[in-house]
Amino acid sequence: MLQSHHMSMHTTLKESLKEALKAKDEVRLRTVRSMLTAMTNELVATGKTPQDLIEDQGFIAVVKRLAKQRKESILQFEAAGRHELADPEKAELSILETYLPAMMSQEHIRPIAEAKKAELGVTDKTGMGKLIGAITKELAGKADGADVKAVVETLF
Repeated sequence: MLQSHHMSMHTTLKESLKEALKAKDEVRLRTVRSMLTAMTNELVATGKTPQDLIEDQGFIAVVKRLAKQRKESILQFEAAGRHELADPEKAELSILETYLPAMMSQEHIRPIAEAKKAELGVTDKTGMGKLIGAITKELAGKADGADVKAVVETLF
């Protein structure tokens, strides 16, 4: 795929801002603005200018970090019974997730986990951490860490 025909995820995000403004979609607007701010911060932190575009891999890493923050906030708000605070975070999380590659299901992780277990010769729970690490590395960005852990736990 030629880079010139492929619109970067960062460029796509900038387009999303215009669409959200036109649609007067408050939640989407708020989420896209916070994402753009995070991208700018990331660019500056890595010695680039705010006008630069972040490459797709970096973009995904930033979005994952934002999604993780939302998930943590949701857990804290729900634990405190503050659903009115959790709900906007959930709405933003669902928008953030549209910018992330689809995550593999546990059913798809299982055969990879079983193969990796055999390959590494892990026979008991003492090797679980090593196994989780190896699978997570192999499926970098394609599977949620919690799902990998859940699958591995069923192997012992």
